[in-house]
Amino acid sequence: MNMSSYISETAKEIDIRKTFMKWQCRVRQIAMRDNSGQPDDGMMPIVKLGSLSSSVSVGSVITLIHKRPQFSVTAELKHMSKKTFDPAQRREQAIKFLSSTFYQKHAEFSDILTATFRPNSVGANKILNNQSCFLIFDAFSQRYEINCQVKSLNFNDLYYQSTFAHNLLFNPQLHPETIVLAFLPNWKESFSVH
Repeated sequence: MNMSSYISETAKEIDIRKTFMKWQCRVRQIAMRDNSGQPDDGMMPIVKLGSLSSSVSVGSVITLIHKRPQFSVTAELKHMSKKTFDPAQRREQAIKFLSSTFYQKHAEFSDILTATFRPNSVGANKILNNQSCFLIFDAFSQRYEINCQVKSLNFNDLYYQSTFAHNLLFNPQLHPETIVLAFLPNWKESFSVH
């Protein structure tokens, strides 16, 4: 492989990651500001196991994106949950916080996505057993086919903590043994269609 092809490949990977993260921030900001935080297709990719040409869909999941550790707001999210036991007030505070400036700087976000599953989830087990999957985001005239390695996070992982804190604000019935899967993109084997 010659160096120019390596450089252009790297530039392509960087471009896909950057455009995807900008798009994700915009989609999530709109959902918070205009739709009371309701997840839409921009946050709910279809999960496909196998190759894109011969894949099996296991349905869609609600994904989260997270601030990089140095920009983490997990402590603030946990504090919001503890301030009130009223689910409506929690949700209102979360929407206010997340709709302001939270999603404005895409560079503050990691490209690792997470999703929650109920304990003993058949879908989570299928995805984990496969070890990788494609997340297909198709919304608002954008399509991303992201090849991801999948791993289960333990309770002490920063992204587990962030995921749990975020979801608890919107779902006060969140099971304490919720499974959190992390999707680690392989940008070299991912595609975008605009």
